[in-house]
Amino acid sequence: MNERKRSNRKKWIWIGVGVVVVLLTAVLIVPRLFGDQLAARQQNQLAGTGDTVTAFTGDLTANATASGQVEAQREARLALTTSGEVAEIYVSVGDHVAAGDPLLKLDTAVLERAVQSAQEALRIQEANLATLTSPPTQSALASAQASVTSAQAQLDDLKAGPSEEDIAASEANVRAAQANVWAANEQLQLAQSGASEAEIASAQAELIGALGNRDSTQELYDKLLECFDIDTPDGQSFNICPGLGNPEEQTRFNLATAKANVDAAQAKLDALLAGPDSDAVAIAQASLAAASAQYDAAQANHDLLLKGASDAQVVAAEAALAQAQANLDALVDGPSEAQQTAAEVAVEQARVSLQRAERNLAEATLVAPFDGVVTAVNINEGETASGVLMQIVDEGSLEVVLSVDEVDIGDIAVGQPASITLETWPDTVLNGSVVSIAPSATQDNTAVVSYKVYLNLGETDLPVRVGMTANADMQTKNYQNVLLVPNEAINVDRSRGLYSVNRLTTDADGNQSIEEVQVTIGLRDGDNTQIIDGLAEGDVLVVGNASPVFQFGSGPPPGADNGGGPFGGG
Repeated sequence: MNERKRSNRKKWIWIGVGVVVVLLTAVLIVPRLFGDQLAARQQNQLAGTGDTVTAFTGDLTANATASGQVEAQREARLALTTSGEVAEIYVSVGDHVAAGDPLLKLDTAVLERAVQSAQEALRIQEANLATLTSPPTQSALASAQASVTSAQAQLDDLKAGPSEEDIAASEANVRAAQANVWAANEQLQLAQSGASEAEIASAQAELIGALGNRDSTQELYDKLLECFDIDTPDGQSFNICPGLGNPEEQTRFNLATAKANVDAAQAKLDALLAGPDSDAVAIAQASLAAASAQYDAAQANHDLLLKGASDAQVVAAEAALAQAQANLDALVDGPSEAQQTAAEVAVEQARVSLQRAERNLAEATLVAPFDGVVTAVNINEGETASGVLMQIVDEGSLEVVLSVDEVDIGDIAVGQPASITLETWPDTVLNGSVVSIAPSATQDNTAVVSYKVYLNLGETDLPVRVGMTANADMQTKNYQNVLLVPNEAINVDRSRGLYSVNRLTTDADGNQSIEEVQVTIGLRDGDNTQIIDGLAEGDVLVVGNASPVFQFGSGPPPGADNGGGPFGGG
């Protein structure tokens, strides 16, 4: 019985020891187990809010994007100021030309003659001016003085009336003219009546004499042509013509003359036997008319001489004397101011005419106004030049012209850098910058208001051409060493216009918490936002909207059960 009791007592002792061990284990292990679970719960809650990012200091730029076309700053549509036929065309589309190179030329024959005429006119006017301003020569003075003397003598003669010598000379002229009329009349009568018997007999005798002379001369000439054979003692034989040489030549000439005389005598006789010659009659009539006119003129002059000078003749003689005296005075005194001015004006007008003719000739050749490439030729050789004949662009002056919406134009300024890509080479970025902005807007059919923005085009080996489509990113702002956070860390309250971030803090014991911090933002791009106020460099932010996490410490997390359990009170 006692042994059973001792056995039961030992059993409860061991049970008590076991309970104590279990309680000690619970006191030592359970709190650690709960702490690990709460820490895991906290980490799980942080991980559930999103990634963490850190506020940092960096550079931030803002860009404005627009599209447009490549254009040339210098582009010329070339025409001529004068019209004409195109003689030569020197270039084709695509040719590179230098400033001053000829492009085409008109037919300049008429223009060249105009220049020559203008040059001659200028030389004449310059010679006139030189003559006017040069001192007179002694011969010129003597000639002018002689003209005055002659004019004075003529005037004196008119006023004095005719002298006896003048009257006698005039009467002699009248008589001579009358004699000429009589002689011409006799010649006409002879021509109209034909030859007399005596004239015919004389012509016949003249013909007989000419025939006799011809026959005797012919006989002499024939004898001179005779030749003889002579044998010498040594047996040689020679043919000798003693009449040849000078005698034969002279006789041959005389024979030709005799034959001509026969022909002339025969023609004269034939004419006399044929009767009046109509041509001879016409000539005689004309001679009579001329002689009669001369007689009438001589008689009229004689009548005027006897009548004396008229008032008109005296006035004309006085005017001639005055003009001769004025010419002499002009030589002695030199030109007047008005005369010299008129001569100088004439020279200047001739010079202007020459310059105009030379300019017209020069403008008949179309030349390149600057270095460039020919983009259009609108004329062919042989056609009449009119309108725009050629077009040329300066490839060194290419620029990009953008159309920027009025919403973005306020951010654009001259000097801003730009990155340019062309549709032809989309993977190649060209450098440029804003050089000017149009002061006035343009408006298309859709009422969209935009402004022209001009970018220079940096050097490139690409064959950029006018009209290519271009896209440009213009750097409108550039901030350096500013506080930045990624855009996804910014929370926006649009209803109140506020911005905030979720800042993660860790205390000295390593415990973390999240708090919502209101911030003031500035510039932003596609990646980051500038923080003006509310954060500091190095602040860690939780991406997304997150509630503050329970701070693990002396008590359980909110909602944890503090009572019950195997060792709770109760």
